[in-house]
Amino acid sequence: MGAVDELNYYKNVHARRLATGTSDLFALVISDIANPFFPEVIRGFQGAAWDRGFDVLVLNTEYSSKRTETIVRRLVESDVRGVAIMTSSIEETATRELTGAGINVVFSNFCRADKFISNITVNYDAGIAQAIEHVAQLGHRRAAVIAGPEGNRTAAMITRALVSRLERKGMKPCPVKSSQYRVDAGALAVKDILNEPELPTVVFCGSDLIAMGAMSALEEAGIRIPEDVSIVGIDNIAFATLARPSLTTIHVPREKLGETAFTALDKMLKLKRHHGSEYSLETELVVRKSTAPARQNRKPNGKLARTAAGSIAIDEA
Repeated sequence: MGAVDELNYYKNVHARRLATGTSDLFALVISDIANPFFPEVIRGFQGAAWDRGFDVLVLNTEYSSKRTETIVRRLVESDVRGVAIMTSSIEETATRELTGAGINVVFSNFCRADKFISNITVNYDAGIAQAIEHVAQLGHRRAAVIAGPEGNRTAAMITRALVSRLERKGMKPCPVKSSQYRVDAGALAVKDILNEPELPTVVFCGSDLIAMGAMSALEEAGIRIPEDVSIVGIDNIAFATLARPSLTTIHVPREKLGETAFTALDKMLKLKRHHGSEYSLETELVVRKSTAPARQNRKPNGKLARTAAGSIAIDEA
C-alpha cells in the first residue's frame, strides 16, 4: 500500500475485467437526457449501484430506433453485467439480443418477468383514478386529453386509463390529442382544443412538460388557469412547483424507480438461473393550484364567460 501511495497507482478496470472474466459495469438506458423526468431515475439507479461498488453507464436513445440498435450492440460488446431500460423506444428484438448474450435486463411497463428479465410496473391507474375523482368533485364534466407520443407504449397505457376512467365518470374526453414530451408540443396541441365548438373545463396532460406548454398557450389565448380551465399533469417533476399556477399532477416515484431497477438486476445476478421478478410502484395525486371548481357561466354562443370561479389549493409539494 505504501508503493501504491508513492506511485499514485490506480487500478486498470479493463485489465481487471480481462483477468477476472467479470464486469463491474451496469447500464441505464433512457429516452431523453434533457427530459426532467429522468435525472431522478438516474440518481436512484446510480446511487444504488455505487453503494455496492459498481459503475454505471448512462445511454440516451433520443427516441431513435437506429440509435437504440447501436446502443444494444455496444452493450453486448461491453459485456455489462445488467441493463435497466427505462424507455419505451425499444423493440422485443433488442430484448432477445441482450438476453441471448446472457445479460440481465429490467424494463418498466414492457413485458412479463422471465429468465434474464425483470419488469417494474408503474401503476399509473391509481394516480389517474385519484385525479379524475378530484376534478369530478370540483364539478368538471367536460374534459380533454393531450396524451404522449403515438407509438409510445407508456403513453398509450396512460391514455387508455385516462379515457376509460373519464368515460366511466360520464366525462368522455373530447378531443384526445397526441403530443411529444415537450413544452412546445403541449402548446401546439392546445390550438386544436381551442378550435373545438365547446371548450373543456379540464385538460389532462400526458406529462408535466406537456401540461406546462398547454398552460402557456391557454394563457396567451386569454384563458385563465384555473378559473376558466383546470390542468392536470403527470410525473411531478421539480418544475411543477415552479409553474404559475403551480401544477396539480400525478406523482411518479422516479428515484425509487431507479433504485428498484438496480435492485432487480442485482437480485437476478445472485440467482443461479437468473430468473427475473415482477415489481410494482404506486402513483398518487398531488393537488396544487392549477385545478379549481369548474366554471359555470357561459355565453349563448358557447364561448366561456370571463367570470372567476372559486379556487382550491392544497399544496403537497
